[in-house]
Amino acid sequence: MSTDHSPSLSSGHQTGNVAFVCSYFLLFVIALLFNSVSAWVSLHLRSTSTFIVYLKNLVAADLLVTLCLPLIAVSKLPGASVEVVSFTCRYTFVIYFSCLYITLALMGLISLDRYFKVVRPYGRLLGQSVMFSLVLSTSVWIVIFGSTAVPTLILASQVPFNRTEDVCAFVFSPGGQALHRFVVLFTNILFWLISLVIGFCYICITLKVLQSFRNSASNNSQGSRKTKLRVFLILLEFVLCFVPLHLLRIPNTLIKLFHSDYGVANEPNLLSDLFLWMSTANVCLDPLLYISLCKEYRNKLVDMMEAAGICVGLCSSEKQDDSQDTSQ
Repeated sequence: MSTDHSPSLSSGHQTGNVAFVCSYFLLFVIALLFNSVSAWVSLHLRSTSTFIVYLKNLVAADLLVTLCLPLIAVSKLPGASVEVVSFTCRYTFVIYFSCLYITLALMGLISLDRYFKVVRPYGRLLGQSVMFSLVLSTSVWIVIFGSTAVPTLILASQVPFNRTEDVCAFVFSPGGQALHRFVVLFTNILFWLISLVIGFCYICITLKVLQSFRNSASNNSQGSRKTKLRVFLILLEFVLCFVPLHLLRIPNTLIKLFHSDYGVANEPNLLSDLFLWMSTANVCLDPLLYISLCKEYRNKLVDMMEAAGICVGLCSSEKQDDSQDTSQ
């Protein structure tokens, strides 16, 4: 996980950091509310489908990212102590980026799940097995945490004495810097592999949906069309939240891999900070995906709201919609 987002000492970047501090705290409040509700609902769901298995893992990853946000925000304050910034670079950023890439991997798996549901709804492939999805999602956590977070946490052992240098660039020992270059390369390759999977899935889904629209143009209701189009919300979130950051990181990654001065690639960049914030904002969008794509999640949420006396009108309308909904 790239830790090229430590606070800068320049006045312009400090002003930008103050704005990002406010936006991160706002994001934290919204994400904590949404994901706490999602966690509570998911605890009451049985893992009866592959989508629900991936959903529960995504909720866990999003909660961990959410809990990292206050420390990230505090570390960006101009007056933050070197101890706070060092702790954030050595631990918080590591967990944060690991969970962010776990989220990406799970989005890739969910895209595959949507592919199987739309393109091969009656198949009996291994990828459509609940047990296989449990093994696969567990493997995602083990591989990403084991290859990135654990060794990075061990080797990020240096403690900078002041903030006259980019703290995150100097928390690593020489061996840690070499490992970090590997982690940067690994996570970028992982992102583009996931992009290929998602791109393939949605090309196939698009062709299938267009064929469905043509074949049933005479009796295809507006509600049915909306149901079929909901599947593209995953692609929309992926493109908006993650693609800009990783396009921007291509030159940064090349510098970090091949430049002898490790701190060069960690110079402050407000555009990079903005795109990172956009990637983080996916923790607020994921709960909306659960409502749109998972009928079991939606019904359970409505039942819990109804039991609490909340949105009675919404409850009845949602249940009517679900009687015709075949999205999940």
